[in-house]
Amino acid sequence: MSKTFTDRLSETEAANAEANQGNLRLGQQIRDLRKSKGMTISYLAHQINKSVGYLSQVERGVSSLPIPVLQAISDTLEVQITWFFHTDTPQKEDEVDYIVRRNTRRHLEFSGTGVSEELLSPRLSGEIMMLQTTLEPGTVSDPEPRQRKGGEDAGVVLSGTLELTIDSKQFTLEEGDSFSIYDDKQHFYKNPSKKDKTVIIWVLTSQKY
Repeated sequence: MSKTFTDRLSETEAANAEANQGNLRLGQQIRDLRKSKGMTISYLAHQINKSVGYLSQVERGVSSLPIPVLQAISDTLEVQITWFFHTDTPQKEDEVDYIVRRNTRRHLEFSGTGVSEELLSPRLSGEIMMLQTTLEPGTVSDPEPRQRKGGEDAGVVLSGTLELTIDSKQFTLEEGDSFSIYDDKQHFYKNPSKKDKTVIIWVLTSQKY
């Protein structure tokens, strides 16, 4: 039975409400951590090269937060970006630090960006980190290229199509293709599809952007 317009509208409203709740949760985490370190909002805004008004909106959960901005905030607050991931399902005590069940993954929604992340690593700290990134159709990772500061990242396309640009070279990867980014290479990526999601498994070293 096909869905009515009212059914589709209700689903959209529910999805928007969930995304807004995620933004609010993330904003509260940033604000609470900032205050716990005795850091003013103006200082943090200056450190990440953003306006106080924008950062205030982020903390109130009314503005989207691209991954590079969250990384800059994490660096300034001296925590790994995975500190902001959360899970609604508790883990078994004997599996903590060793196992991640599918239904206990920590996740992070970047509302308004078309990007969602799931933490596959059992620990929130360590030499490597595994993430699953989902890109909605047409999503671009960032407006500007990222650049590593040493180390190496690698990934595999689990499903969909990925356009990956490393420095001036552009590659199109399909399901099952893998890649590696090292040294100080600038890069960004996008999902070129107009209808299908792209899912990527990342293995990231402890080096920061």
